[in-house]
Amino acid sequence: MDKYLEYLKGLIIEYTPKVLVALAILIIGLFVIKLLVKGAKKAMNKGGLDATLQTFLSNLIGWALKILLIIMVISKLGVETTSFAAIIAAAGLAVGLALQGSLANFAGGVLIMIFKPFKLGDFIEAQGESGTVKQIEIFTTKLNTTDNKEIIIPNGTLSNGNIVNYSTEATRRVDFTFGVGYDSDIKKTKDLLYGILNNHPLILKTPAAAVNLSELGDSSINFFTRGWVKKEDYWTVKFEVMEQVKEALDEAGIDIPYPHRVNINKNE
Repeated sequence: MDKYLEYLKGLIIEYTPKVLVALAILIIGLFVIKLLVKGAKKAMNKGGLDATLQTFLSNLIGWALKILLIIMVISKLGVETTSFAAIIAAAGLAVGLALQGSLANFAGGVLIMIFKPFKLGDFIEAQGESGTVKQIEIFTTKLNTTDNKEIIIPNGTLSNGNIVNYSTEATRRVDFTFGVGYDSDIKKTKDLLYGILNNHPLILKTPAAAVNLSELGDSSINFFTRGWVKKEDYWTVKFEVMEQVKEALDEAGIDIPYPHRVNINKNE
């Protein structure tokens, strides 16, 4: 028993200084890493680097420095770094096979950073979802929907799918289709629609608005109508023009067809 106690005492005497030094290195190292990442962010910001890329690179630098710090701490505990490197490599292979999806997401994040199909603040549509880009991280991208829900999309699928960016261009085209009855005067209807589009303060004069008879439907004559607006005015114009057209058609006595239901009573 005394032999084991002596052995235990020897281990404590031998490893206590190493553990204390390793713990000190860990605490100081984490503090230094925090300062380095903060300094890197400040330097990137001063250099005019894109905000999206700043966040991504800061996260990458932070993780890389933490991995180096862990290796340093383990080395101070007396573990051979060469053996540790071999263990890390073997573990990395196993984890890599198990986490292929996560690696694909990481690669997707890198591709997004390189090709920049969107940036923070852009309104995009991707993977059946749409919203404003809130954050681009190493593995995922976060969107905020118009009704303030957060959507998290893996970067792997995001980078490999179709992306519609509504914020890239300064202007957008607002499209409408209005149907009127077959008894309606075509010229009068077109003049009415043109008047609404040309008089709206948010619809641009160039390119010019357009009104065309697009279809002779089953129960209506359909006019394809479009106007160009600044991207930030899209929804305002969309809603206002719909309301103004309904009111103007009613005032002009132009019929807007709608489905009718006929009830047949066989007992009569």
